[in-house]
Amino acid sequence: MNPRVTHVVVVGAHAVELTFSDGARGVVDLAPRLLGRGGVFEALRDPAFFARVSVDEEAGTITWPNGVDLDPDVLYEAINTPTSGRA
Repeated sequence: MNPRVTHVVVVGAHAVELTFSDGARGVVDLAPRLLGRGGVFEALRDPAFFARVSVDEEAGTITWPNGVDLDPDVLYEAINTPTSGRA
């Protein structure tokens, strides 16, 4: 099984520090992936709403109250890229 998100901390207006089930940890700037997209992603433009992120333990990823969630494999890859761990 691929590593899953176990902990999330908001560290910027649209950035999070993620911890994974294998102990890997890193910061991901989600602005490029979220901002400018319409629909359910629109609410995430507001840093106060973005800060309401939490871990969905069943899915092993991060989610927001409006149902937006992100692929944990993509997040894991983002923290393990040689270009500073940014998505």
